[in-house]
Amino acid sequence: MDQNTVVITGASGGIGAALAKRLGSKGFRLVLGARREVELHQVARECGPDVLPVVTDVTRRAEVERLRDRALEKFGRVDVWVNNAGRGIGKKTLELTDQDFDEMMAVNVKSALYGMQAILPHFQSRGDGQIINVSSFLGRVPLVSYRSAYNAAKAALNSLTANARMDLRREYSGIHISLVMPGVVLTDFPKHALASGTPPTWTGSSDAKPQTAEEVAAIMEELIRNPKPEVYTNPASHAIAARYYQDVAGFETFGGPPKSS
Repeated sequence: MDQNTVVITGASGGIGAALAKRLGSKGFRLVLGARREVELHQVARECGPDVLPVVTDVTRRAEVERLRDRALEKFGRVDVWVNNAGRGIGKKTLELTDQDFDEMMAVNVKSALYGMQAILPHFQSRGDGQIINVSSFLGRVPLVSYRSAYNAAKAALNSLTANARMDLRREYSGIHISLVMPGVVLTDFPKHALASGTPPTWTGSSDAKPQTAEEVAAIMEELIRNPKPEVYTNPASHAIAARYYQDVAGFETFGGPPKSS
C-alpha cells in the first residue's frame, strides 16, 4: 500500500498540503498539482523523495490531463486521485453575479469532473483505483448561507460523485469513488475566498468543533487504506445532517440544530 501513487490537486496549502505531507512520510509516491508555484514546490520539498510537483490550473481540462500524463510518465501508474482543489465565496445568493457563480462551479465542480474523466480510463484498464472528491458539509446542510454558490457547487459535487459511483459499481467493482465532507477546518481557506467582509463561520453546535487540516488528512489516509463511499470528517456532522433532513422547516426556522444539552 505504501508504494501507491497518489495525485492530489489543491496541494499548495490547507488539506491538500497536509495530506501530501502525511502520505509522503508514510512512503507514498506523490504527484501534487496547484496553481501557486512557490507554495507548491515548498510543500513538495517537505514530502520526501518520491514527489512530483506540477503547476496546474484545474479549471482547464487540458492542464488536468497534463497532470495525469506527468504522473504516468513519472511513476507508470496512479492508484489514487484526490480532487481537493476548491475555493469559497462570501456572498449571499441574491448578491451573486454570473462571474461569481461560474467561478465557484469551475473550481469546485468542473475541476473534479475533469479529474474523474482524466483518470478513469487508466483505472478501468486495470480494474482498480480510487477517486476521492473533497466536498464540504455545507453541501448537505445550509448552515452558512453567505457561502451560497460555494455550498451549491459542493452539493453538485456530492451528486456528481454519487452518480459516477452508481455508473461504475456493476462493471468496475474494484474502482472506488469516495466523497469527503469536512466541516469547519482551521486553514487559510476563508482568506482566499472571493469577496470580503464575511461574518464568522457558524458555530451554533457545541458538538461541531473545528478540525485541523492534519486531523482531516489522517481521516483521508484511513479512507485510502479502507475505501468507503462517504466520510464526514467531523463526527458531529452526520447527526446534524440527519436532523436537517428529518425536519428541514424546523431546522431552518430554528437557525440550525439545537445545541447539545
